[in-house]
Amino acid sequence: MKVELVTNLKRQATRILADLHESKEPVLITEHGKPSAHLVDVQDYEFMQRRVALLEGLSKGRAELDS
Repeated sequence: MKVELVTNLKRQATRILADLHESKEPVLITEHGKPSAHLVDVQDYEFMQRRVALLEGLSKGRAELDS
């Protein structure tokens, strides 16, 4: 995972986003030396959201079967 300072994100957002789209590698944004946020490609984010929704649905179904 790439790591970028928040100041670099402010100054070089276009380059950082271009690198992200090309490599699909998430970027950890740090602020004052501590993790602050993750940047991920839109397609990867949407995939993760669909996966979470599917897992939540499976969990609810399992809970209904157990009750």
